[in-house]
Amino acid sequence: MGKAAIGLLGLLGLFSNVPLASAEGPSDYSVLIISRERLEVATQCEIGVYLNDQLAGRVFQEQSATFNLPPGNIDIRLRLLPGQAPGCLNGIENQHSQRLNLKLGEINKYRIAMDHTGLYLKKAALGY
Repeated sequence: MGKAAIGLLGLLGLFSNVPLASAEGPSDYSVLIISRERLEVATQCEIGVYLNDQLAGRVFQEQSATFNLPPGNIDIRLRLLPGQAPGCLNGIENQHSQRLNLKLGEINKYRIAMDHTGLYLKKAALGY
């Protein structure tokens, strides 16, 4: 049994030199959270999140989407996507986008809101 214990300690010693993954410290990306947790958008349709004109995510009511993005400027556009719910058909809509400046290691949270010009992002508190 003594040899087994010494062998186990030696094996554990090998793993002590392996670096552990950590969320602390500098990162090479920025985190963007887009939420639809509140009922500010009065539609059952899913909302498509377009990053630099590419569909990057879909958000339903009471959900959120998180993106790890490189720092810098990014154009974000929101649009209603066609789906199974009534009234979610393609139509004419405003195609404006918002430009955000993401900083290295920063966490940004936005809520989806709607006004007479269409969907837009509204800065939100992280709440952590």
